[in-house]
Amino acid sequence: MVVFSVYVVNKAGGLVYQYDNYSPRSDAEKTFSFPLDLVLKVHDERVVVAFGQRDGIRGIKFIVLADPRQAGIDSLLRKIYEIYSDFALKNPFYSLEMPIRCELFEQNLKAALEVAEKAGTFGTGS
Repeated sequence: MVVFSVYVVNKAGGLVYQYDNYSPRSDAEKTFSFPLDLVLKVHDERVVVAFGQRDGIRGIKFIVLADPRQAGIDSLLRKIYEIYSDFALKNPFYSLEMPIRCELFEQNLKAALEVAEKAGTFGTGS
């Protein structure tokens, strides 16, 4: 199962953190010419957007883009909030509403996403 991206949005609606976990590799370079002949189609079963807001901090949104078969997204959102509160909010150099630039936050987020993907679920014991 795959978690594609994680976003953290502040209460003003600004993006304070973005992590792209999965990027498909293309084998060939694609070139485009003008005008682009694009056709957009809706694929309901491709990506699920999960929104989460924890009670401790009003207005902060944690957004996860994941495969619809990925189970345990609510637990993953709780774990991301826990990582945010432990490594970003407790960092003396981090200011609320500002972009998150904490190396420990990113390392622990990557580890949590790796656990979630390997298990297919993100259990409460992690």
